[in-house]
Amino acid sequence: MSVEIALRAAHVRYGPLEALHGVDLPVPPGTVTVLLGRNGSGRTTVLRALAGTVPLSAGRVLWRGADVTRLHAHRRARRGLCFVPDRRAVYATLTVTENLRLGAPGRDFTPALDAYPELRPLLPRRAGTLSGGEQRMLALSRALLTPARVVLVDEPALGMSPAVAARTYGLLGGLADRGAAVVLAEQRPPAGLPHGTLAHELRRGALSFSGELAEFTSRSSGGPSSGERRPPSGPA
Repeated sequence: MSVEIALRAAHVRYGPLEALHGVDLPVPPGTVTVLLGRNGSGRTTVLRALAGTVPLSAGRVLWRGADVTRLHAHRRARRGLCFVPDRRAVYATLTVTENLRLGAPGRDFTPALDAYPELRPLLPRRAGTLSGGEQRMLALSRALLTPARVVLVDEPALGMSPAVAARTYGLLGGLADRGAAVVLAEQRPPAGLPHGTLAHELRRGALSFSGELAEFTSRSSGGPSSGERRPPSGPA
C-alpha cells in the first residue's frame, strides 16, 4: 500500500501533558481515513500534527517518504495540504464571498456553490453571522476548491442537518476518488462514508485499532472480528 503522508512514532506534548504516545499512522492516497475517539483521545492532535499546527516532541512526519517534521504549516499548505479545523475555520469578519475568494484565489468558486447551494443567498453576509452548519459548509468549501493532495477535516458535519451531512461525506469521498488522501476526525463512525474507508481508533493518545471501518463497526457491535490491529511500522 502506498502512503501519502504519515506519522512515525509521533509524540506531542501540551506543557507537562503528553497527548500522543508514539503514534504510527500511515495515510494512503485516494482513500478516506477516519480517526475515531472520544474527546481527549488525541484524534484532533493527530490532525494538527499532520498539518504542522502543533510540533512533535519526538517522532517524524513523512510526506511521500520525505521528512517534513520541521516544515511549518504554511509550507505544508503550499505543498498541497488543506486543514479544516473544528473551530475558527472561517474568517468571521469577512463576507461569504470574500471567504470563498480567499479559498480559491484567482479561480471560479462556483463549484463550492454547486456543492452547497445553501450558501448562494448568504454571499453578502459576514461569515460570523452564519449558523454553525452554514459556517461548516463555508469552511469545507476550501477543501473542495483547492487541488489538495492531503485533506484533513475535524468533525466535518458539525452543526449540519442529516441531509447536508450525508452530502458532505459524499463530497469528501469524491475528493478521495480523485486521488486525495482524506483524513477525518470523528467521535463515532458517521454514515455515508465510502466502501473501503480506513479507521483508526485512539484512546488516551495511543492507537487501539487500525483496519477497515467495516471491521471496526462489526467489532463494536459485537460481530465477528479478527481482533485489534496496529498499523504497519515499515517505511512510509
